[in-house]
Amino acid sequence: MSILRPSVSFVIPVYNEVENISLLLDEIEEVMKDYPSEWEVVVVDDGSTDGTRELLDVLVCNRPWLRTLKLAKNFGQTAAISAGVDHSRGEVIVTLDADLQNDPKDVFLLLQKLEQGYDLVSGWRKERKDHFLLKTFPSQVANLLISSITGVHLHDYGCTLKAYHRDVIRSIRIYGRLHRFLPALCSWRGAKVAEVVVNHRPRHAGKSKYSICKVFGVVLDLITVKFLLDFTEAPMRFFGAVGFFCGFAGFLGLLHLAWVKFVLLQPIAFRPLLIISVLFVVVGAQLFALGLITELSIRIYYESQGKPVYRLMANRKFTGKLFSDSP
Repeated sequence: MSILRPSVSFVIPVYNEVENISLLLDEIEEVMKDYPSEWEVVVVDDGSTDGTRELLDVLVCNRPWLRTLKLAKNFGQTAAISAGVDHSRGEVIVTLDADLQNDPKDVFLLLQKLEQGYDLVSGWRKERKDHFLLKTFPSQVANLLISSITGVHLHDYGCTLKAYHRDVIRSIRIYGRLHRFLPALCSWRGAKVAEVVVNHRPRHAGKSKYSICKVFGVVLDLITVKFLLDFTEAPMRFFGAVGFFCGFAGFLGLLHLAWVKFVLLQPIAFRPLLIISVLFVVVGAQLFALGLITELSIRIYYESQGKPVYRLMANRKFTGKLFSDSP
């Protein structure tokens, strides 16, 4: 391949997909063989133990467009996607699963939508070929919940098949299991998000890594995302508001006890309200202090690393062969 920067980079996180990865790479090669610009595939092995790593060593030998990364252990899909994005070179980065349920042909639907001025295009598996009760229905509930809380309305947050402009995805640092929330996080950074219907196929071989327990993890992750979206720039708005409520409630309780003590001349030493009021005042003061510390930490984070608190809109043009920034 040429040393020119590729137009499109496929990022594929892989974990124990020895029966599928070769077929997927063949499909991508067949789909992209007539593509008029450079392209590459970055496969990130996330600590596979079924022979996937050894197979990738063989596959990379006769595929100049293929690059492989091997993580030291199973870090999870979010970490694998992050590693692939960090090491990809394309102007557009396309992520997809390795289980053959995503159709590589749909990449052109995503690219066409990007050409209309969007920064991120997410696939929508409208006709899913999964078990309804175990996967499809829980996913629908999660998508409705995520859309309602984040304000970024998509039908299918869980679809790995997505296309990003390079500058957008590289501006987001993800960790934990936050890869499914990338549309919301990118939108928070000013990205224009769209969705297109894509083909979804039954699993060809191997075992699904999905479990119903992950739905409950989504709820916990969603709390984290909501905080990141609303309070990252000004955490004092959260801690200060809660601290003020607690402190004010405690102050009212102590004011009432003072009236009982000095006006009604009744003892207050053994009243539960005394302990509760003092506790509320102390918690309120601690939350205020935590808010101030968090505000300082945010400023240190941005200033020490030279990170801007804004993102400029990219002035892009599409030449028919390559997405690129206008000079």
